[in-house]
Amino acid sequence: MEHNHSHHDHSHSIVLTNVNSSFVIGIVLNFLFVVIEVVVGLSVKSLSLLSDAGHNLVDVGSLALSLLAFRLMKVKSNPRYTYGYRKTTILVALFNGAVLLISIGAIIYEALHRFNNPEPLPGKTIAIVAGIGIAINFITALLFFKNKENDLNIKSAYLHLMADAAVSAGIVVGGIVMMYTNWFWIDPVISIVIALVILGSTWKLLKDSLRLSLDGVPKNIDLEKIKTEALKIAGIKNIHHIHVWALSTSENAMTVHLVLDTTIDKKGVKAVKDELKHRLLHMNIQHMTIETEFADDPCVVTNC
Repeated sequence: MEHNHSHHDHSHSIVLTNVNSSFVIGIVLNFLFVVIEVVVGLSVKSLSLLSDAGHNLVDVGSLALSLLAFRLMKVKSNPRYTYGYRKTTILVALFNGAVLLISIGAIIYEALHRFNNPEPLPGKTIAIVAGIGIAINFITALLFFKNKENDLNIKSAYLHLMADAAVSAGIVVGGIVMMYTNWFWIDPVISIVIALVILGSTWKLLKDSLRLSLDGVPKNIDLEKIKTEALKIAGIKNIHHIHVWALSTSENAMTVHLVLDTTIDKKGVKAVKDELKHRLLHMNIQHMTIETEFADDPCVVTNC
């Protein structure tokens, strides 16, 4: 029997609105805050502020790399890179996770050293600077709220910024405590808490980005649901050789073999494929290649 191949590249890929401006605003605001934290942190010798500054600087770098990746994603494909540069968004997410792990180690190392040698700190100044951080991180996070469920990099940016706002809130509390109690060991303790907060989000980011880098099935794809939906279509007897992978942090691709009823004619084959394409688009599959076979095909019978 003749094998029928269908390649589908649909225009209904996920639309990410105002992404560039969100990243630019986020980069500028967070970099300015990093400068403030470094200047104040060095002047008052606050490890919690310097740790948060280091974390925020990593976030600035992550936002910049993510912006670059989104720009590269729009570059047209060519004979050497037939999918274009979409996958740079996945590589950037993986790189961001690795850099964050290094920063966590540095923060914990310095915090343990400072815990054994606490120094007097101006709690009021620390609380004021951290309060500014809450406002900046929360405002920046809102810029990514709309698109956070459509892309791994954007969701990562949103979660990081919200975590940063929470960390800043913790530093405010620590500053107030130091004002009234002189418990200066609170500063390195807060730094360790910051590191643990970062670790939680970083571990998830690393797992997700590593899976996509290895062409694993994206988290928003349910293979069993795809099989179930395909078998609901009249004329499809079986479905096999399903492969789903991520082209980027917001686009997925799939190849699949359909086993069709022998009574279907050429027009019916097209109708079956069109219906499956329509359903796949609503299950987060933007690019697909469909091969059709018939139930009496020797290759189907012997599973060759």
